[in-house]
Amino acid sequence: MKQFYVGIDGGGTSCRARIRDEQHNLLGEAKSGSANIMLGADIAMVSIIEAIASAAQQANLTQDDFSNMHVGLALAGAEHKNSWQAFMAQLHPFASIVLNTDAYGACLGAHNGDDGAIMIGGTGSCGILLKDGQQHVVGGREFPISDQGGGAVMGLRLIQQVLLAYDGIVATTPLVTHVLNHFNHDVDAIVEWSKGAIPKDYGQFSPAIFQYAFEGDALAISMLKQTAADIEMFLIALNNKGATRICLMGSIAERIQDWLSPPVQQWIVQPQFDAIEGAIMMAGKAEHNLY
Repeated sequence: MKQFYVGIDGGGTSCRARIRDEQHNLLGEAKSGSANIMLGADIAMVSIIEAIASAAQQANLTQDDFSNMHVGLALAGAEHKNSWQAFMAQLHPFASIVLNTDAYGACLGAHNGDDGAIMIGGTGSCGILLKDGQQHVVGGREFPISDQGGGAVMGLRLIQQVLLAYDGIVATTPLVTHVLNHFNHDVDAIVEWSKGAIPKDYGQFSPAIFQYAFEGDALAISMLKQTAADIEMFLIALNNKGATRICLMGSIAERIQDWLSPPVQQWIVQPQFDAIEGAIMMAGKAEHNLY
C-alpha cells in the first residue's frame, strides 16, 4: 500500500499542509484556518483535516487515502502539555500523527535536521536551539504573557497607543489615524472588539506598522525599534545557550533584520527549508513527539 507523508505548519493565523509520496515528490499543498492547539484541540483538528483534504484534491486523493498518510504536526501551543495531550487524545483518520511545536518543525527544516537555531516572529514568537539531540526554548509561552517580537504583541501595543492618542495623552500620527479609521473612530467599538480578539486579530495591524515606519511615522518607527529589541533579546539568549547559526523565520522576524544591531546580525543565516518540510521530517517518527 502506497504511503504518504504530510507536513503541517499551524499557528494562530493559518494552517499549511504539504503532501509528499514515498519518493518525496510533491503531491499537493493547501492552507486553512487557525491551528493553535491552545485555542482548542478540536478547532485545530478541523483546520488540519481541511488543509490536508484541499491538498489531497490536487493529487486526486480523497479522504479514503487519509489512512495511508503519516502526518507530522508542527503546531503552535504544543509546548503546553495539557493542550498537547488533549489534541493527541482525539480520534483521527490518519495512519499516524506526531506532534511537536511549530518552532521545532521550523528549526528541523531550517537546518535540514542538523544542529542550529531559529527565531520565529510571526503572529507569536519563539526561539529554539536544537543541539546534540536536545532542544532549548526561549519565549513562546503564548500571547499576551509572552510572544514579544510577534505580531500580536505589536498589535496590542499599537491599540494601547491609539487609545492614549485618542485621549490626547500622546501625539496622533498617521498610523493612529489608520487604526481609528479601521474602527470608524469609535473607541467603544475598539473596546468591544478587544473582548473577543485573539492573536491573529491583533496581528492584522503589523503590516501597517511596517508600512508607516517606511513612510517615517514616529509611532511606527518606535514600535519597530521595540520589536527589534524584543527579538534581539531572544537572539542573545539563544547565543548564550550555544547558538551560532540562527535563522529568522516568520513575517515579522524576516522583515526586522535591518533593525537589529550588527553584532547580532553576524549570527543570522538563511534557512534551508521551511517549517512544513521540518514537519514532514517528523512524519511517521514517534521520537519527534514532544511528550
